[in-house]
Amino acid sequence: MVDKRLQVVGPDGIPRPPDKEQELNKIFNGVFSGTAGAEVLRYLRSITIEAVSGPNVTSTELFHREGMRYLVGIIEQRISRGKNG
Repeated sequence: MVDKRLQVVGPDGIPRPPDKEQELNKIFNGVFSGTAGAEVLRYLRSITIEAVSGPNVTSTELFHREGMRYLVGIIEQRISRGKNG
């Protein structure tokens, strides 16, 4: 049977019940709120969002890098939503 409760679309584009979205956001915020989590997030940003590709990069490499950036963006959105309720 399909769950007909209200669904919201999270930063990953997947519809979930609002309570599950809030739970995920709180978990992400908890995992990345400490010193170690902040350092991991800084590292992930440095190899994805802040990395610059040169003119010789292939389209396949760009697709790969954009996927990594997208994932870090989802993590950052969930952290922010977890902080702000």
